[in-house]
Amino acid sequence: MPDWSFVLLLSTAAFAGSLVSGLAGFAFSAVAGAILLHVMPPVEAVPLMMACSLPVQCAAMLSCSRRVPWRASLLLIGGGLVGVIPAVWLLQRIDTGPFRIAFGLLVACYAAYMLFRPAAHPRPRSKRQDMLIGLGGGLIGGLTAMPGALPTIWCDMRGVPKHEQRACVQPFIVTMQVFALILLMSQNGLSSKILIDATLSVPALAAGTAAGLMLYTRLKDLTFRRVVLGTLLFSGLTLVF
Repeated sequence: MPDWSFVLLLSTAAFAGSLVSGLAGFAFSAVAGAILLHVMPPVEAVPLMMACSLPVQCAAMLSCSRRVPWRASLLLIGGGLVGVIPAVWLLQRIDTGPFRIAFGLLVACYAAYMLFRPAAHPRPRSKRQDMLIGLGGGLIGGLTAMPGALPTIWCDMRGVPKHEQRACVQPFIVTMQVFALILLMSQNGLSSKILIDATLSVPALAAGTAAGLMLYTRLKDLTFRRVVLGTLLFSGLTLVF
């Protein structure tokens, strides 16, 4: 018999994470992890959050699939795939706590600062920059289950509009999570407990994703930017505390 108190906690984390992720396009693990990391070790919580986040990100990607700039997304993805490999190896061998705290502080400070500044004017991108951002996003994602944070910050710094940002970041997040899960399964596999927990969270994931995507369609660019920065601020603080 399942522990119903844990199921309730898991469902709450899954619903909250999928709601924010459906709305902002990322941060499932930051929101869900604020709950799950109090009751599960990172080596179990991170793969579980990746598995739960994947269907949410796939749904978000399908909602904007016609707008995806595949050339730019492939550059991000190529760099990210390189970054995920050492991150997954490190996750299982070292204490990643200091790294999470440092990255969380950086994200929180950036978001708090930018909340009080106007949006940047759109600027051109370069192939080298896209690949470097992808590399950093893959490395960070493998260590924190938050691959979308760095590309999202990069889009905000360049003044990328709402739909273009979403269409660029979603394929990157989906690919990073799929690749990280494959690496984890090839090394140690996913325990039956993780698979069971992911299955139990499906109803909450579906409800949260539907609600988040519905809210996303109603946001204007300025409001969306504030939601994204607020989510980044929360994500950074959860990594720190």
